[in-house]
Amino acid sequence: MELRWGAGDPNRIGTLAKELVDLRPDVILGHTTPAVAALAHETRTIPIVFPGVVDPIGSGFGASLSHPGGNITGFSTLEPEVGGKWIELIKEIAPHTERVALLFNPATTVPIQVFMPSIQTAATSFAIQVNTAPVHAKEAIEGVVAEQARNAGAGLIVLPDVFFVGNQENRELLISLAARYHVPTIYSNPIFAKPGGLICYGTGFAELFRLGAGYVDRILKGEHPADLPIQQPNKYQLSINLKTAKALGLSVPSTLLATADEVIE
Repeated sequence: MELRWGAGDPNRIGTLAKELVDLRPDVILGHTTPAVAALAHETRTIPIVFPGVVDPIGSGFGASLSHPGGNITGFSTLEPEVGGKWIELIKEIAPHTERVALLFNPATTVPIQVFMPSIQTAATSFAIQVNTAPVHAKEAIEGVVAEQARNAGAGLIVLPDVFFVGNQENRELLISLAARYHVPTIYSNPIFAKPGGLICYGTGFAELFRLGAGYVDRILKGEHPADLPIQQPNKYQLSINLKTAKALGLSVPSTLLATADEVIE
C-alpha cells in the first residue's frame, strides 16, 4: 500500500497523482474532487475509487450514477440541495443573520454552482444576502472574516474544500478567526466541530472510507468500476459546539439540539 497526502495544495496533488499512477497499482483510492480529477488526468485504465466527491457526474468522473462506464466510481459526499440546509441552519442558530459569505478556494473547491440554486432559494426565503468570498492563500482568510465582521448580522458558510478540510493549519486558523471576529460560521464537514467550529452539517469521513474500502475489495476480486454505481449519501451529520455558541452569545434552540447527532459542551 502506497500513501500520498496533498494537504490541500493543488500543485502537490497533481504531482502526487502522477507519482502514484507511475507505480501502476491495481487500484487507487482518491479522496476529494481535486485529487480524483488529478488522477483521472493521469490514467483512464487504472481503477479509481473515491470515498468523497461532490457532483461526480458534473466533474466528469462517470457517464451516470447507475453506470459510470469508465475506470472511476465511488461515493458522493453532498447533494446540491444541502446548500439550502446550510442557510437554514445558520439562520436557526444565529437568527440575526442577514448576510452570508461563501468561503472557498477556487483552485481546490468543488464547482460552487452545484449548490447555488438551493442556497439562493433558501436565502431569498430567509431574506439573507449572499456573496462569494474566494481565497487563494492562507494569508487571505483573515481578510474575508474581518470584512464580514464589519457589518452586523454577518455569517459565513465554508464550502466543501480540501484547502480547509485537508489542511489542519488552515482549519484551525479559520476557526480561531471566526471566534476572534465573532462571525457565526457553518462548516460542511463534522471535522470542524470539536476544535471549535460552531455548527457543521455534512457527511463524515469514517463511513465514506468504509464504503470505499468495500469497492476496492470488489475491484481487487475482479469487478470493474464501470459496473459499480456511484452512490449518493443517505445520511448527514449535524454537529453543534455549545462552547462556541456561548462565546458568540448565541442560545441554541432546543429543537436544533434535539436533532443534532453530536453536541460538544
